[in-house]
Amino acid sequence: MKVPMKVDYGVRALVELANHYGGEAVRAVDIAKRQNIPEAYLGQLLPILHKLGLIYSRRGPQGGHTLAMSPREIDLRMVTEGIEGAHSPLDCIDVPECCSLSGICAQRGVWATVEEAIQQVLKSTTIGDLLDRQKQLYEVNAEYKKKIEVN
Repeated sequence: MKVPMKVDYGVRALVELANHYGGEAVRAVDIAKRQNIPEAYLGQLLPILHKLGLIYSRRGPQGGHTLAMSPREIDLRMVTEGIEGAHSPLDCIDVPECCSLSGICAQRGVWATVEEAIQQVLKSTTIGDLLDRQKQLYEVNAEYKKKIEVN
């Protein structure tokens, strides 16, 4: 399963907003810069996140974007399904009638198990979890840079 770029960028934007949760609104240009998202692409994505109820958007000099709920309440399943819709590895997992072999297909069960595992991970991982991980990685990276500079 390949994660669509739209989902990747959407998650990155939400993690950036989570980093500012409870504070000032963040301008799209700042989100794009900090998360390495093309501004034009982000400009198309932010209205989708707003429509999904995940962010608030405000125009004007004091404008920007904020999370509409706690980062701990936004799970990756909400984001992926909201942006891309639900997708199974095979059509027959959701609609067995689409294939005459569904009832006797050995691989259908395997792909259904894979799909269940993916959905469980997405549902149990929040934007808050990703923000925590990002902060840890930044700390490790900062320590790594210090070691290189000393040697």
